[in-house]
Amino acid sequence: MTQDSTPNLLPNRRDFIRTASTAVAVVGAVGPHISLAPRAFAQNDATLRVGLVGCGGRGTGAAAQALRADKNVMLTAMGDAFPDAIEGSISALKKQDVGEKINVDPDKKFTGLDAYQKVIDSGVDLVILTSPPGFRPQHLEAAVKAGKHVFCEKPMAVDAPGVRRVLAAAEEAKKKKLGLVAGFCWRYHLPKRATFERLANGAIGDITTIYSTYNTGPVKPQTLTDPSWTPLQRQVRNWYQFAWLSGDHIVEQAIHSIDMMAWGMGDVPPVRAMGTGGRQVRTSWGNIWDHFAIVYEYANGARGFHFCRQQSGCDNDYAVKFAGRKGDCVIDCSRNIHSITGASEWRYSEKNVPDMYQVEHNELFASIRKGEPLNDGKWMSYSTMLGIMGRMAAYTGKTVTWEEALNSQEVLAPAYTDWNSEVEVPAVPMPGRTKLI
Repeated sequence: MTQDSTPNLLPNRRDFIRTASTAVAVVGAVGPHISLAPRAFAQNDATLRVGLVGCGGRGTGAAAQALRADKNVMLTAMGDAFPDAIEGSISALKKQDVGEKINVDPDKKFTGLDAYQKVIDSGVDLVILTSPPGFRPQHLEAAVKAGKHVFCEKPMAVDAPGVRRVLAAAEEAKKKKLGLVAGFCWRYHLPKRATFERLANGAIGDITTIYSTYNTGPVKPQTLTDPSWTPLQRQVRNWYQFAWLSGDHIVEQAIHSIDMMAWGMGDVPPVRAMGTGGRQVRTSWGNIWDHFAIVYEYANGARGFHFCRQQSGCDNDYAVKFAGRKGDCVIDCSRNIHSITGASEWRYSEKNVPDMYQVEHNELFASIRKGEPLNDGKWMSYSTMLGIMGRMAAYTGKTVTWEEALNSQEVLAPAYTDWNSEVEVPAVPMPGRTKLI
C-alpha cells in the first residue's frame, strides 16, 4: 500500500473525541450529544443466526453474550481448527442460561484451517471472530465479502498488511450496511464512557502526558504438545507464544491500555514511537517477549508512555493516567477507579454497572435490528496499529513513524498451505539486528 492510500484525514483530538467517547459510531450523522446508557433500538421478529469462529474461552464467552443480547437469536454453526475445542465450547454453553438457543447440527461443526469459511457459508447472519489474531484479517474479509454482520475480537491484526486489510474490510462493511463491533471492551464500559466524555469536554484541559500500564503475570505459559501434532498444529495450539499468531502481548493483551490512550487522544495517531523491551523470563519456547516500554510522540507535543510486562512474582499494575494543563485523570482498571482532579473534581460512583462484554453485544444486535448497524472499523484498526507500531520500534530498536508503521510490508505469518506444511519456530527478535520492514 502506498502512503497516498493510507487513511489520513484526521480530526483534531478535541473534536474527534466528542463523537468517539461513546465508543461506537452509528452509521449516519453523529451529533455532539453523548449518551452514556446502552442504546435501546426497536426490535423486529426475524431470527438472527450466529456462527462462532474460534471456540476457545473468549469465543465461548462471546457466544453466550450474543445469545443473551437478543430474544430471537440462535447459534447454528461453529468452527475451530480443532474438534475438541468445539465440543468443549458446546458443553460449556449448554450449562449456561443460553442452552435452549444452541442449535448446532453435527454437519455445522467445522474443523481445520478453512473452518471459518464453512461457518460463513453455512447460512448464518452474524459471525463471531475469536480465533487467534493472526487469522483475523482473513476471517473478517471473508465475512464482509459474504455480507455477514461481525463481532470482531481484539486485536484485529498482528502486522501492518493485516491492519490495512481490516481497514478495507471495514469500509466495505459500511457500504453494505453491515454491523462491525470490536472486542475492545472498555469502550463499552459505562464508567469509562463517562470519564472520556469529561476529558473530551476539557475537564483537564489539553492532555500533555499519558502513562499507561498492563503489568501482570504470564498468559498461557504452558507448552501444549502431542507426538501426533505437526509443527504447524503445535504452534496454533500454543498460539499465544508466537508473534505471527498473537502479535506479542503488547498487541494481544496490553492493547487495552494502548486503546484507552488512543481514545483519550481522540483516535488521532502519534507521529512516531520508540521503545525497548526483551525476554528475560519467558525463554523456554516461542518467540514473543515478556516486557515492553514504549514512548509515543504526538504532533502537539504530548507524550504517551506505555509499560507492559508478563512476569511472575512482580508488582502488577493496569491503569491509564492522563495529565492535562488543568488537572489529571486516573483510570485504574484493577481497582475500578475513575477520577478527575484539578479544576473539575469528579469521581465515578454509580453502582450496578452493566457488564461491558454484554453491552458490546446488546448494542450490536440492537443496531442491526434498527437498520443502523454500528461500525467500529477505523478506530479499532488504529488502536491495533498503535500496538504493532510500538512492537516494531522495540523489536528493531529504531524510531518508527506512523506512516512507516502503517505502510510496512512486513508479514509475520510463515508460508503454509495445510497442516503438514514445514513451519519453523520463528527467531526471537533482537534489537539492532531485527530489520524495520
